[in-house]
Amino acid sequence: MASPTLDDYTIAWICALPLEAAAARAMLDRAHPSPQGFSDPNAYEFGELNGHHIVIAYLPNGVYGTTSATAVVSRMCLTFRRLRYGLMVGIGGGVPGKNNDIRLGDVVVSKPGSKHSGVIQYDYGKTVQDGQFVQTGTLNQPPHALLSHLSQVEAKQLTTGSNTMSEIISGVLERYPKMKENFSPPEEHTDFLFDLSYHHINKESDCAKCDKEHLVKRQPRDRKAPYVHYGLIASGNQVMKDSGTRDRLAKEYGILCFEMEAAGLMNELPTLVIRGICDYCDSHKQKQWQGYAALTAAAFTKVLLSILPVQVATAAKSRHG
Repeated sequence: MASPTLDDYTIAWICALPLEAAAARAMLDRAHPSPQGFSDPNAYEFGELNGHHIVIAYLPNGVYGTTSATAVVSRMCLTFRRLRYGLMVGIGGGVPGKNNDIRLGDVVVSKPGSKHSGVIQYDYGKTVQDGQFVQTGTLNQPPHALLSHLSQVEAKQLTTGSNTMSEIISGVLERYPKMKENFSPPEEHTDFLFDLSYHHINKESDCAKCDKEHLVKRQPRDRKAPYVHYGLIASGNQVMKDSGTRDRLAKEYGILCFEMEAAGLMNELPTLVIRGICDYCDSHKQKQWQGYAALTAAAFTKVLLSILPVQVATAAKSRHG
């Protein structure tokens, strides 16, 4: 079989962090050698998943935000001329609330609503009278083919309570034993959600010394499989680490998750955003959840691509070729 060419790759899987890319690589059915014929400065991995030819793109190390993401994807689209879909997959900060019981290790997937495309850039807009900030501009929706099969995944989860993601995660950790240290699910008791007014103890690397009397009381939940939430993801150029701002914006727009890159992709390439929750957008340190959150997001992506027919991508390719 001939090696794939640049024009054979139809799905872009974009990762901002090395641990996100590691989780993405672990999901591939097989890796491909780097095709010849390109010289752009991006770093890529190539492979196949359920027959889909996928190119994994890295963002520059330490250079985060929407501008960096835009630059990388713009170069990708010039190099891989038949890319049809983008998947922004990685970690993000969750918004806990009564209507959405979001916990560490869960997954949030961008889903269009009546007034948004599934992603908003919350720090882009204008200040009007009385200092009120008004968000301006809209972002493109994810591709309809992905949204249709996203509905199929959601319906299956609602009717069967499928634990496919857990099976995928267990299989990855079994195949790649070196990943167990950084990507295994942390103990449930380390999922700390503190009261809105209680802030992290300065200079401490974790929450070991934080006063547990200020933890929010939550009902026990079955942790056999990550929960998946569908809704609005907020994207901006600053890390959200303030619970008050988090809740104010979440209440205003209906936000489930905050992250830093997606808004830079949506108008460059039709993109679905998939985020594993590693913290609560507050001052507390939850870094021990990052690897597992990256793995849950990647596992959901594999579930989606495993039901997306290859001919969908092929048809799109032929229409635009």
